[in-house]
Amino acid sequence: MTTHFITAEIDLQATPVKLKQEIEAELEKRGEPLRWAITEVDEKRQKAKVEAVITVGSEIN
Repeated sequence: MTTHFITAEIDLQATPVKLKQEIEAELEKRGEPLRWAITEVDEKRQKAKVEAVITVGSEIN
């Protein structure tokens, strides 16, 4: 298992609950999120920058 620091750009959502769900869904595509934070919001482009630490399991064959 390894940990990685990643960034993602997420479309802003209508409600905080939907935004949280969208962030978690995007991060889970890349691994298991340990922690994440919104570090920047671009209101003009309606985007949020998310920084996260995730773990990725290694497959043993």
